[in-house]
Amino acid sequence: MVSPRVFLIGPLIFIPLIVTLFSHSPFPFNPTLPASFRSERVEIWGLRRLYEWQPCDWWRKGLPVALPFKSNGYLRVDCYGGLNQMRRDFCDGVGIARLLNATLVLPKFEVAAYWNESSGFEDVFDVDYFIKQMNGFIDVVKELPPELASKEPFRVDCSKRKGTYDYIETVLPSLLEHHYISITPAMSQRRDRYPLYGKAALCQACYNALRLTSVLEKKGTELLNAIPKPFLALHLRFEPDMVAYSQCEYSGLSPTSMQAIEEARLDRKPWTGKQARIWRNRGKCPLTPKETATILQSLALTPNTNIYLATGDGLMEIEGLTSTYSNVFTKASLLSNEDFENMHGNTKAALDYFVSINSDAYIATYFGNMDKMVAAMRAMKGSWKTLFLSRRAFAALSSQGLEGKSLMEALWKVHRDDFVMGVGSALPDCFCEFKL
Repeated sequence: MVSPRVFLIGPLIFIPLIVTLFSHSPFPFNPTLPASFRSERVEIWGLRRLYEWQPCDWWRKGLPVALPFKSNGYLRVDCYGGLNQMRRDFCDGVGIARLLNATLVLPKFEVAAYWNESSGFEDVFDVDYFIKQMNGFIDVVKELPPELASKEPFRVDCSKRKGTYDYIETVLPSLLEHHYISITPAMSQRRDRYPLYGKAALCQACYNALRLTSVLEKKGTELLNAIPKPFLALHLRFEPDMVAYSQCEYSGLSPTSMQAIEEARLDRKPWTGKQARIWRNRGKCPLTPKETATILQSLALTPNTNIYLATGDGLMEIEGLTSTYSNVFTKASLLSNEDFENMHGNTKAALDYFVSINSDAYIATYFGNMDKMVAAMRAMKGSWKTLFLSRRAFAALSSQGLEGKSLMEALWKVHRDDFVMGVGSALPDCFCEFKL
């Protein structure tokens, strides 16, 4: 018997329990560590949690609230950014459409030269499957009625909208007046204020109805089969634009990396002096591949661990990882017949997503849209070997002068507690905590 508990208290979810029970792990145990040291630092996946996050029964097992007899109009969600950001916006938009009793039109995905992107929603996701899975939760149409088909939707600015009342009081009048509107949901909206039927539509859309097209799933399966097993999917972020945006400074990087970062900075100058130290200790600075390798070592992951790099183009300083972990694989190394130079950004992101949710374990050095989506989908599948590395802890411990064995032990303890407590899982309110 399991007992569910739901927390809607913000982006971080805490499980107030620390345990050190052990279970079998598919990854090899590190035999090179001294026995006295191994007794404290076993491989991270050997820790067994007593709580797990699973889809809430009210969503998966409950019957959808009956849709109103008449729709208030048509709503299109306009999505911008990378694939996982667009997916997040679309999921939010589904909840809003249900809230407003609107009929959902297939979303518009941004065409962006920066992402080498021109693919639409239907190029990434199985449209017919989505419509079928959303039956009873919200009405979805592929085409508009003739009187609206030739018109562009009335654009409603939601950048400053928050909560249920703003959408109903501000957006609904535009929907009733124009019958066809488009929105991009505000990042700051409060999902926990949605009525249950709105949240159920969002949960169903995001975690049960969005399936990759058969073409992408076939390519993803080919990639998955090519990776030696068992393997860890590592989402490592250390690209020039990301580092530049963070306004962090790094020492010991190659001249090539430093030049790339400087070219990407534009007017975002790095913090210096005391402010730079405060910024880094807040966990604002991306982990370098070398720092990532140090943390992986502290987790007792052996150098022969198979690692799939789920990463975008332009990753810098990769030697900092591969000098310790030699079994590192990428899309390009495994699918040599593909033209990755001209491959759409959404296709690359979809492949990384597919591999990540199906990997034996998943570790992220960042806490972005992909990481949150992958963590949720892995919870859907019952895959609990998921961990977010702590940039804040690494910075704080390093600033204290810790190094070598002392640093390894301290990093182990931080991530041990994070793992067994579920800190940073960021599972949305579609999921409940179950005591096993």
